[in-house]
Amino acid sequence: MSVGKILVAQHDGIYILKLVGDVRVNLCTAIDDYFEHMFGDPDFESVVVNLCEAEGIDSTTLGLLAKLALRFRREFDLKPAIYCDNAGINRLLESMAFGRIFDIREQSRADLHNGAEIPTVSGDVEVARQKVIEAHRVLMGMSEENRERFQDLVSALE
Repeated sequence: MSVGKILVAQHDGIYILKLVGDVRVNLCTAIDDYFEHMFGDPDFESVVVNLCEAEGIDSTTLGLLAKLALRFRREFDLKPAIYCDNAGINRLLESMAFGRIFDIREQSRADLHNGAEIPTVSGDVEVARQKVIEAHRVLMGMSEENRERFQDLVSALE
């Protein structure tokens, strides 16, 4: 698997996030910071997540995407769209109850050829640990299966 990266672009308040390669916990601080930037934009209207080039997504990244979707629904009363034409990742999304919070579109979306890459933020281990805990708590709140799946991990991290 190729090293993960997250590309971003925005136009007229519409943000596009494209996850590429194997997206892991090392990007959690950067992606969470970017979400704060996005929601802080007074012109922000919508967000689309493109997973068509993702090869793998860890549970921390999934939890941060869930956090994004829940905040978007809370602030705009809408579900953001998530595009993915990878059957394995779509099964993962469904198993994590993402259909409840995202409009999952099992098709390709070709965009962001020239998107800017969110740089990895090297930082405080404690900040990263707190973001991992928060991401997994979000996932745990989405279904009983997720609660059972991540309870031991969250307890160990706390």
